[in-house]
Amino acid sequence: MSAARPTPAPTGYAGLTEVRYSLPDLLREVQLERDAPAFAMEKLEQVEIAKLFQKNRPRRAAKSVKP
Repeated sequence: MSAARPTPAPTGYAGLTEVRYSLPDLLREVQLERDAPAFAMEKLEQVEIAKLFQKNRPRRAAKSVKP
């Protein structure tokens, strides 16, 4: 981030400062992270994790063939 500007905190918040970031800078950083291969792996892992927690639907029993 390029333009982080700390501002003094209002009284009552001892030791805290507010930091504001440029929205275009934040959006650029998010886009870079989304384009990174690591992000794709995180998405893949989430899908695999979700599969582990899905309820398994019972399969239909095969119809019996009458002679």
